[in-house]
This record gives sequence, C-alpha cells and structure tokens, in this order.
Amino acid sequence: MRKKHAIALEYGRRDVPVVVAKGSDEIAERILEEARRHGVFVAEDPQLLATLSRLELDEHIPVECYAAVAVVLAWAFRLRGMTPDQRDRRPGGGGTL
Repeated sequence: MRKKHAIALEYGRRDVPVVVAKGSDEIAERILEEARRHGVFVAEDPQLLATLSRLELDEHIPVECYAAVAVVLAWAFRLRGMTPDQRDRRPGGGGTL
C-alpha cells in the first residue's frame, strides 16, 4: 500500500507561505481531517509535495516553488470567491493549504 503524505502551508500572516504541518500515514490523515474540518481546500500535487516535504516546520517555501504554490493559492482563493489581496479580511488572517 502507498504511503499517504500531507503538507499544510500557512499564508497571510507572513510574506511567504511556510510549512505549518507535515507528515505521512496517520499524521497525514490527521492533517487532512483538520483541513476538512476547517473548510480548507486540499490540493493534490505529487511533485510539489515531494519538494515541500524536504522542508522543516516553520520553514519558508523555496523560491523555486513560488509559482507552483501561487497556482494552488489562487485556486483556493477562487474557490472561496476571494482574491489574494482579500486574504487578511477574514477573521484570523490567512489560511492553510
């Protein structure tokens, strides 16, 4: 059976998205459950996941991931009916992906 992996990013409180949670198997499932519970949209991108999984918690995403993460963030904002410049207008600021 394939291992399940998950990365959670926070964007909005800092200028650059940071890794706020990561894990595999049971921890990945808990991350995904928390995302669903809070209405956070979950994107699947195996290549981006592979790159981001090398980062430590609270580490900024590397410059080479900016474009890929921007696509995911734009998708999440669009699904919420928002634009990225509106990210801080929600209670609590940014969101987690």
